[in-house]
Amino acid sequence: MSGSTQGIGFAIARGLVAEGAAVVLNGRSQDKVDRAVSGLKERYPDAIVSGIVADFEDPGQTAQLIDALGDIDILINNVGRFELSAFGDIDDDDWQRYFDVNVMSGVRLSRHALPAMLERGWGRILFISSESGVNIPADMVHYGVTKAAMLALGNGLAKLTRGTEVTVNTILGGPTYSTGVADTVGALSHAQDIPTDALKAAIIGGNTTTLLQRFIEPEEIANLAVYLAGPLSSATNGAALRADGGVLTTIL
Repeated sequence: MSGSTQGIGFAIARGLVAEGAAVVLNGRSQDKVDRAVSGLKERYPDAIVSGIVADFEDPGQTAQLIDALGDIDILINNVGRFELSAFGDIDDDDWQRYFDVNVMSGVRLSRHALPAMLERGWGRILFISSESGVNIPADMVHYGVTKAAMLALGNGLAKLTRGTEVTVNTILGGPTYSTGVADTVGALSHAQDIPTDALKAAIIGGNTTTLLQRFIEPEEIANLAVYLAGPLSSATNGAALRADGGVLTTIL
């Protein structure tokens, strides 16, 4: 599971462990990986949990992770970069970094995992995308474009699973109070001298289409991911499922 030491990824890992799955976590630093693994083992002492350090911005580290991974039954492509940036300030190197992490990580991991899944006749590949892949934000064009590419990747890979019990699906998350978002809100709160809760409410209040009227919790995304990773979702394939709090106003 890529990008799984905190936030949505860690919530998914926790949900899968609770269902009895053996989980391999991933993060960019050994310290974060060790803390995440320890946290899960402390809560679930009998769980089979391990971790592999790799920064998906570096194809070499990605290759090392794949070599260490072996065959897997469930692949969760969760790792992703995001930041607010004016379009004119996003140079070619930034675009490349975003594609390496947000898109090519899923390409490389899926290219490793899918053939063995097809040979065994069972498997799950899941992409954690975003409503920003459908409604591209003006202040995060590069992020939105990569999330749209993730949708296309999941759709194409699903077509390769015909006649098997392998499925490939994508979750479109909405505004989620992940660790990265919490850090950004905290920094803005400090810089603008505004209480964090007030800033959170203002951010969501500025989004006029949300039906939930609050940030989504990582566990709420994880609940859908755990369902899609299990046997009960066998008839759901090639789908883009929304856990967006009603932000999107179009029908997919």
